[in-house]
Amino acid sequence: MTATTAMAATASAVAGLRFHSGKVLVDGEIRDPISQKTLDQIFPATGEVVAQVASCDARDVDAAVGAARAALDSGWRELNVKDRRRLLLGYARALAEHTEELALLQTFDSGMPMQMSAGEVIGAPAAADYFEYYAGTVDKPIGHVLPVYGKGFDYTLREPLGVVACITAWNAPVFLYAAKVAPALACGNTVILKPSEIGATVTLRLAELALEAGIPKGVINVITGTGKECGEPLVTHAGVDAVSFTGGTATGRHIASLTGAQLKRTVLELGGKSANIVFEDGEIGLAAMLSAGMVAYGLSGQGCACATRALVHRSKLEEFTKTALDTVAFMQPGDPFDPATMAGPLVSARQLDRVLGIVQRGVEEGVEVRCGGNRVGGDFASGFFMEPTVLSTTNDTTPAREEIFGPVLSIIPFDDEEEAIRLANDTPYGLAGVITTNDVKRAYRVAGRIRTGTLGINSYSVGATIPFGGVKHSGYGREGSLHALDDYSQIKNVYVELG
Repeated sequence: MTATTAMAATASAVAGLRFHSGKVLVDGEIRDPISQKTLDQIFPATGEVVAQVASCDARDVDAAVGAARAALDSGWRELNVKDRRRLLLGYARALAEHTEELALLQTFDSGMPMQMSAGEVIGAPAAADYFEYYAGTVDKPIGHVLPVYGKGFDYTLREPLGVVACITAWNAPVFLYAAKVAPALACGNTVILKPSEIGATVTLRLAELALEAGIPKGVINVITGTGKECGEPLVTHAGVDAVSFTGGTATGRHIASLTGAQLKRTVLELGGKSANIVFEDGEIGLAAMLSAGMVAYGLSGQGCACATRALVHRSKLEEFTKTALDTVAFMQPGDPFDPATMAGPLVSARQLDRVLGIVQRGVEEGVEVRCGGNRVGGDFASGFFMEPTVLSTTNDTTPAREEIFGPVLSIIPFDDEEEAIRLANDTPYGLAGVITTNDVKRAYRVAGRIRTGTLGINSYSVGATIPFGGVKHSGYGREGSLHALDDYSQIKNVYVELG
């Protein structure tokens, strides 16, 4: 199937793009959903319907769980570690060979600019990196021989959890797929993916490439649909042993209540309201890029780790604000398929309206809009574009408190280190953050007092080797690094009596 849009670069990019419209992948077969229902997929840069997404129900969930359970029990759980490593490395090579195609599909799904979709951090190349990394862990997890008081001996084993439901958000589908599926498969689990119903073409292609790389059928299954009709039946299904979810905090709370009632292992990567603490000795240009640049560039603020609060020492407030305004002026939104575009659209009309509403609420509370705050018109009026927005505010206003998930930066002054720490921690979230300073002692001191799951000093990093996750209302569990293996496996203890 092909799709074209009103934009020249977009039309050129997707004219020959092939994808599975309205399909699911269950037990190695790409087919129509049992429900026989679909939802419109709207390209956020134009507002046009460009494809269909399967709208699955409990019958599709049953089929996917059955396929995953059969694959688990028919050999995947017990597969020789050398063979599992070989299969995962082969899959990583297949992903690397299709990075351009995957980048195009990710942009088609989410509106992520090709600059970022083809980039190393959360773009298509990241998928191969995650599978390469976790392929290397397959034969590394070891047990321990433990001391005992009797005449026997005691040892531990690391075992798979079983069937894992992986529910991913729409903002970075390739990265989220890899961060969940790679460690899950490395531990010997089988998975059921439920990507966002906003767009799932790239997730289907990722799973299809697994089959082409030799991953057995049923090990990876993909179904789509709404949270009520597909998500809840999947989370609560008796055949699902664990759930890994990335998305909003409210949905995460609901999932936690469902899985808690069934005592299922759960990983929740939720919202954030990260702060960039800019001290008086920090490099202002760098600080502006880490805040204003992160909000305007690529995802247009639709990233849970974006430093959407800039806490700036009052002596540098004017300089920082001017630099931030210059930064966002340079990163105006455009056609996401154009290689020169640095900022894309918001993912939907609903999300655009929500972000505009939060900014308006801030204005009513006395927030000063330094730039932006409006929907983009002209040639982009039919898409869901918003002007990069910079606000001067305090930490008690709606834009400074709520996770906006849009191109909105709140600049908040502070007078000393204690106030900066207090403001940074004055949020229900605790996902990420940045400290901008050239004082090593201060950086170390402050980093120890900021309540987040991950933190950067004069930079920020995400990748296969790095644990990523939150505290407080940002969730629990970690993705990336060896720590993720703990969330996709369990420890069994064995005692042998020799007396």
